[in-house]
Formats: sequence, structure tokens, C-alpha cells
Amino acid sequence: MQNIVRLEGVQKIYQLGKVEVPALREIDLEIRKSERLAISGPSGCGKSTLLNLIGCLDRPTKGKVFIDEKDISRFNDNELAKIRRKKVGFVFQFFYLIPTLTALRNIMLPMIFAGTPALEQEKKSKQLLKMVGLEKRMHHRPSELSGGERQRTAIARAMVNSPEIILADEPTGNLDSKSGKEIMDILLKLNKERGVTLVIVTHDPYIAKSAQRIIYLKDGKIIKESARK
Repeated sequence: MQNIVRLEGVQKIYQLGKVEVPALREIDLEIRKSERLAISGPSGCGKSTLLNLIGCLDRPTKGKVFIDEKDISRFNDNELAKIRRKKVGFVFQFFYLIPTLTALRNIMLPMIFAGTPALEQEKKSKQLLKMVGLEKRMHHRPSELSGGERQRTAIARAMVNSPEIILADEPTGNLDSKSGKEIMDILLKLNKERGVTLVIVTHDPYIAKSAQRIIYLKDGKIIKESARK
């Protein structure tokens, strides 16, 4: 199966005053279309930095990042924003919902910025809320939702532009085990039924085992890789 993401010799170095702090060192990685990939490793090993590079939120200091065989490390900010909008959906540990907006309006927000017609915004948002089982909670604000419901809202928001890739950074980190399982069930369903490429950063061995392949990072390097038989 063809690759949807490819990294070649990627390094990321942050400059803190006069000190250089390497976050990633010589990363070579291929992610296949519709694959479920888990990224694991201790805190500070570069997991979130790697996710940010794949998601066009940052550029490598050295090396190349390809999406659909296009070298995005050479793209300008507008080109990167276009890739993010069309190709990538993000799910974060802390949800990042707008507290003053209802679940429905939170999901509509990316479509508002994209200039989607108003009727289409509402129709698609309601469909996505139904997909994640929140059609009866659409008019509730985040403070009126449980942690699991907030994360389901975040997943629905990530799907508004029908992305080919979902990047999930510790998506169950703030949830109890029951809610965490429900969230993983939704993400796995998107992968299996819609063919969405799923890349999950996690400390949880149970979640990592739901992936087809796990890569382990330490000190900014891939030290091991395992594939599920």
C-alpha cells in the first residue's frame, strides 16, 4: 500500500537563547495510507514534536517531510495551512473546545473559517454529532459535557473537512478507562470504515496495542518498531 506520509533524515532543533536543544534526531519513517500507527516513549522524547511535523504545524530543522509525496518542508505558511485544512484532523488531550460555544458551534467553527455555506455547516455538524453519539447534546457548552463527551465533540470537529489523516495526541489522557475505551472505539471505527490514517501518541500500552504498528522514541530517535501480526 502506498505511503501517505514519509520522513527522511528529519531533525528538529529548538534554540533556547544560545543553547540548541535537539528534539528529533535523524528520523526516517513511512506511514501507509489507512494505517493505524502508535508513537510511544517517555515524556520529552519527541513524540508531540514528531506529530506536529506530520501535521504541518511545524517545519524540520533538517530533512524532508512528504505528504502524498509532496515535500511539505518547503511549503510556505499558506500552503501548509491548506494541507492542514484539507488533509489533517487533530485530536488533543485537552480537547481545546471554545467554552462559550455549544458542541454544535464548536464543530461548525472550522467550516466557518473555510467559507462553507451556512446550511451545509449545520447539516454536516449534526451528522458528525450523530456519528459520535452526541446528537442529544449538541446545544450544550463544554462545561455541561463530561470529559468523554468533550473528546467526542473534538473528534467530530476533527472530521469536518473529511481528512485523510487523524493525529491524536494522548486522546484518552484526561479520561477514565470507560470513556477512554469509547473514544478509542470511535477512532478505530473511523480507521476501519472510512480508511482514515490514524496516528496516535500514547503512553498507554493497551491503546498502543490497538495499532497495527508501534514505533518507540527515546531521546529524539526511533529505537524500536513492532508490528502486530
